[in-house]
This record gives sequence, C-alpha cells and structure tokens, in this order.
Amino acid sequence: MKRLLLTGVSLAFFVGALALPGQSYAGYNENTGCGLGNMLMKEIGQDSILFQIFAVTTNGTLGNQTFGISSGTLGCNQPSKVVSNDRLKKFVAGNMDELAKDIASGGGESLDAVAELVGVPAEKKAEFYASLQANFTKIYSSVDVQSADVIDNISNVN
Repeated sequence: MKRLLLTGVSLAFFVGALALPGQSYAGYNENTGCGLGNMLMKEIGQDSILFQIFAVTTNGTLGNQTFGISSGTLGCNQPSKVVSNDRLKKFVAGNMDELAKDIASGGGESLDAVAELVGVPAEKKAEFYASLQANFTKIYSSVDVQSADVIDNISNVN
C-alpha cells in the first residue's frame, strides 16, 4: 500500500511538473546554462522540468557548452578574460624561459612583445610590467607550468 501511494505521489509530481510551464525563460536559463539544448528549448517555448532535463542532457551528450562558452555562441557569453590570440599562444609557448626572466626583472624584449600582443597601451605598459613582476609566483606557479596556464595567469592578475 505504501509503495502504491509513493508511486502515485511521484507520478503526480512528475506530471504536474510537465504540465506547468515556468514563469520566465530567465529562470530556465539559470538552471540549464547555455548551449544547443538551451537554444532548442527556447525555440519550443516550454519551461518545465522535463524540457530542462532535455536541454541539459542535450548539452551534456553533445558537449556543445564548451564550444559555446569559448566561442560566445549558442546563447553563451564568452568570458571577458578569454585570450583567443594565436600569436600570443605561439609566442609564449616558444619563449617561456625568456618571458619568465623578463617578468621577474620587470622588463625586457619578450615582455614588450607580450604587452604588444595583449594590446596594452603604451602609457599603461609600466603598470602592466609592475603588476606582472609583483605577481610572478602566481604567473609561473610551478616549474612545470604550461604556456596556456601562463597566459591564463597573466590574464587573471590584470
């Protein structure tokens, strides 16, 4: 009897969740994030638990949220600190040791190149160099730090 009652209550809750659309798409977006599933459900115009589960499952199965976040598509906002500069990535990867020396000393050719690739205005370069020098241990956080981490760390301290 208890099992039947529990099943009935669960079924009623589930059917109720399917039948009652939400009040606004904003709450839906907070629950499901961005991505293809989110975009599909937005077009359908349904905001229920079932459709939210479908949106999240679609995003997870297809792995499209990562693409959406990094590209700023599929209803996702690209983080402001994302560096999508291939020249910067190549430069840092090829000049890790020289860049470490220049950041530690607060100036140098490789640091000038990074400032140029990042787009630091001439009047702000001294401040940029001082900030990197003061945060050297955060930028080069270990002896095994990778170039992508160095770029992320530079972005995080500025």
